[in-house]
Amino acid sequence: MDFAETAEQLLLRSSVAELAARYGHPYWLGKARAGEKTRELWDEVGRLGYLGVSIPEDYGGGGHGIVELAIVAEELAAAGCPLLFIVVSPAICGSVIGRSGTAEQKERWLPALASGTTKMAFAITESDAGSNSHRLSTVARRDGSDWILAGRKTYISGVDEADAVLVVGRAEDARTGTLRPALAIVPTDAPGFEKTPIPVEITGPEKQFTLFLDDVRLPADAMVGETADAALAALFAGLNPERITGAAFANGIGRYALDKASAYANTRQVWGVPIGSHQGLAHPLAHAAIQVELARLMTSKAAWLYDTGDDAAAGEAANMAKYAAAEAALAALDQAIQVHGGNGLATEYGLATLWGATRLVRTAPVSREMILNFVSTHTLGLPRSY
Repeated sequence: MDFAETAEQLLLRSSVAELAARYGHPYWLGKARAGEKTRELWDEVGRLGYLGVSIPEDYGGGGHGIVELAIVAEELAAAGCPLLFIVVSPAICGSVIGRSGTAEQKERWLPALASGTTKMAFAITESDAGSNSHRLSTVARRDGSDWILAGRKTYISGVDEADAVLVVGRAEDARTGTLRPALAIVPTDAPGFEKTPIPVEITGPEKQFTLFLDDVRLPADAMVGETADAALAALFAGLNPERITGAAFANGIGRYALDKASAYANTRQVWGVPIGSHQGLAHPLAHAAIQVELARLMTSKAAWLYDTGDDAAAGEAANMAKYAAAEAALAALDQAIQVHGGNGLATEYGLATLWGATRLVRTAPVSREMILNFVSTHTLGLPRSY
């Protein structure tokens, strides 16, 4: 059992941290408030190969794993530049296509996802289904050699900057006639594809959308996983990396908050001493630091399990990591704001501006309650509650 990162992983971490520090939170916040995208940062992260670290070398990637992609996501967030699209484009979509796509799909999409020149969004959520993916109403039906996709998706991130969307729905099994899981790669310029923005109280460059799929015609090769079981396996190939990189995203924000709080507590003086010398502030910060570090350890474990191919164990660990990271990051950010007093809500100190993005991780991509359901049933062996 070796908890040390390799020399290559340490170099990746320091290189991404150095790059992110050149942009920093003011850059990220300025783009978000101007309604602009972090294109300069995204392009440089892609050009240097960081977006593609988990994509096979044969398709222009680094040939590593989710361990390395989680490092990239964490270090960007730790510099105050959390890039949500890393969780979506290379982590979910890259993993799904890399594991389950056809040779043509891999050749078409993976090199561009690795370089960042193409972005792919991910659409599973529906208003009437919630966490119950068995109730998805988005359906693909055969029309000759084509597919016709119809349905509606909600709270889909970054559709306005995506070239395509990986849509989760259901399709009729030709052998049994039953509806089975299906994944379709849908270009955002396809006829019948429409998007409507959802106003949300979250500061960030990525926006949320409702998607309307009005009989979108797709060629046969748009479907990922042709057999009855392939699409479901493909879906789970993407959900674990989603949770792992989402946890890394939160861990980075937790580190960012603690760094800001520690610096302030060391320099701000009251009654002639730094406020960090008082246990009333020191102990809550120490507690928050412990929780963030525990979440980072579980995230590393989950990523390692995924990369070794142990999907069952990775699923359990990925859910635990996402839960722990969301709780730890939110607590660390809240305590950092408290340490700053009134300054904690000032834009200058760059803390409250991350509240929405941090709080989001507690709800998405899977709610804390559904994770607790999972752990209750799969880890503790308790009766299923739903």
